[in-house]
Amino acid sequence: MRLTPGQAGDNPELLAVLGDIGVPTGHRPRCRPDTVIADKAYSHPSTRQALRRKGIRAVIPQRSDQIAHRLARGSRGGRPPAFDPVAYRGRNVVERAFGRMKQWRAIATRYDKHARNYRAGIVLAAIVLFWLR
Repeated sequence: MRLTPGQAGDNPELLAVLGDIGVPTGHRPRCRPDTVIADKAYSHPSTRQALRRKGIRAVIPQRSDQIAHRLARGSRGGRPPAFDPVAYRGRNVVERAFGRMKQWRAIATRYDKHARNYRAGIVLAAIVLFWLR
C-alpha cells in the first residue's frame, strides 16, 4: 500500500507498487505477478512498455483518444494492444473492496491530518473487513 497526495495520479506509482509486492510461497517470495488488470487511467505506452519488459501481461483497455490517434495514423499506427475482456471482469473484485473500505467514514472523508494515522486506519479497516471475516 502506498499513500500519495490527493492530486497525484495513480499511474506513476504503479511500478513502485509492483516493486513492493512479495507473496510468500514457502521458498523465496514471489515478486512478479503474471497479469496486471487495470483501468484506462493506466493506459499509457510507457506503462505498457515497462510491464512488457518485466514479462507481465497487461489487461488494460485503451483510452478513446489513443484509439483515435492510432487509427488516424493508418497502417503506421500499428496493432492495438492485446486486451482480454474475460480477465478484465476480475477487476470488479478490487473495486468492490475499495467500496467496502469507503463505508468507513474516516477513510472515505480522510479526517486524519497525518498520513501515518490515515494509513493506520486503512490497515485496520482491511484487517477487519478482509482478514477477520
